[in-house]
Amino acid sequence: MTRQSFPRRRARLPASEVRGSDLQVCLSKNLTCCTKKMEERYQVAARRDIQNLLQTTSSSLKFLISRNVAAFQETVESLVHQAENHTHAVLLHTYRDLAGPAAAPLGEFFTDVGLFVLGSELSLEEASQRFFDALFPLVYERLVEPDLSRMSLSYSECVRASCRDLGPYGGAPGRLAALISRASMPGRVFLQALHLGVEVINTTDHIQLSRECRRGLLRMSYCPHCQGLTTSKPCMGYCLNVVRGCLASLAEVDAHWREFVRSLETLSTRMHGAQDLEQVLLEVHGLVRDAVAHAQRNAPRLSAQVRRVCGDPVRQQPEQVSSGQHGSAGRDSIPLKGAVRNADDTLSNRRKEFLSSLRLHRAFYGGLADQLCVSDLAPGDGTACWNGAGVASYTLRVVGNGIKAQAENPEVKVKEADPVISQVIDKLKHINQLLQGKSIPKLGTLDQIETGSGDGYSGDCDDEDGCWGSGNGAAERRRIETMLTPGNTNNHRYHHPQSKGFDQMNSGTRGTQSVPLVLVSICAFALLSG
Repeated sequence: MTRQSFPRRRARLPASEVRGSDLQVCLSKNLTCCTKKMEERYQVAARRDIQNLLQTTSSSLKFLISRNVAAFQETVESLVHQAENHTHAVLLHTYRDLAGPAAAPLGEFFTDVGLFVLGSELSLEEASQRFFDALFPLVYERLVEPDLSRMSLSYSECVRASCRDLGPYGGAPGRLAALISRASMPGRVFLQALHLGVEVINTTDHIQLSRECRRGLLRMSYCPHCQGLTTSKPCMGYCLNVVRGCLASLAEVDAHWREFVRSLETLSTRMHGAQDLEQVLLEVHGLVRDAVAHAQRNAPRLSAQVRRVCGDPVRQQPEQVSSGQHGSAGRDSIPLKGAVRNADDTLSNRRKEFLSSLRLHRAFYGGLADQLCVSDLAPGDGTACWNGAGVASYTLRVVGNGIKAQAENPEVKVKEADPVISQVIDKLKHINQLLQGKSIPKLGTLDQIETGSGDGYSGDCDDEDGCWGSGNGAAERRRIETMLTPGNTNNHRYHHPQSKGFDQMNSGTRGTQSVPLVLVSICAFALLSG
């Protein structure tokens, strides 16, 4: 054998062949070209090779999910912007004097809507109420008391503060929050699931290989080098036994990953009607317009109630009026510009295209070991191969995939499942329950779910629309703890929506539960229309 036949990057060759009595794995009855130091370096190389192969093999799947997370977010942001502009245009057409000053609170409300859709824990009910509170002074001085000149700032603040007690819009603030929340919740879970999908791939890409596995990979890939067989590849059966043993825990992910893909498809089919986010957002303008009309119809009652609470109107000084009018004129005169959207660029279409591509990867974990051997590690049929001892056929039994099948594996002994992979499986089980609408998480986050100690489910749900609640929470807005991005998918805190059922939402019951949501943001973004 020649020194040139060895990969120079791997190890330093001895000056001549040696007995190799100090070798631990690459044992041979003949003289060998490997030293103990070379064997150690080869073992590092074998481990690096398999991890590189895992990452290369999963790269297209991870890119598919990450790319669509970003695309969903962009579509949602465009949709929210379009809904805001449409609502402003309707106000401009119906209540021209109202539209300009209303632009700021309207923009703040739709900003909150966008954050909520993408995973924020803020209370949508509170955001809706704040918007209508800010709108009330404008409605009062322009529609309820149209003969008044502009109110003073202090009187205007009194009118705003009285809004919730007087209820000038009927139940519009609560209805608006409930409609958007109900339409958003399935999409929030869908998006959380995509983030979890990327986390699963990242985790399995960096699986910790056992000592038995590392020795098996060394024997399969580099021990033939010690005998000068640098071009020999392992026999197919031999490769399958080694790699199936090394990736036994990953094979256990298969059933849950398949269910994950099916559950995403199932949820997607339910996103229509009241759970079609696109349809609901583009109808917000009608509810806002009708709420203002309701206040206008009840002008005499509201006028008397406001005067009873705030006293007779206090008018602005002339210089304040001039300044206020100048400051509110801006948006009326500027044509509204929404993000340019392709007619086919809808949440529904994006979701369908994504799921069609994802379906091709539903058996990814079940066939992973076989794919590595067939595509990269083992030779084609009829080629001389390495069987672990020499170049000859491999006659030992080939075991199947999964932990139980490895009991008879002649190459790699597997004692137990990888606890990190078991935790990933628990997370998949949990998100599958959410996707199927069968449970609502109570406490904690997905990162806190460990084998045998999940945070529990609220039980099965018979609601034909799923267990997606109204999402109405406490009055105070909550911070977004983490916003996920496709490039930042490890160690994310996942927050699950905690909410009441739709029947309670529709009956007007206001929840006091807050909703930590999974995977948060990132980017992410997207939900769907049915």
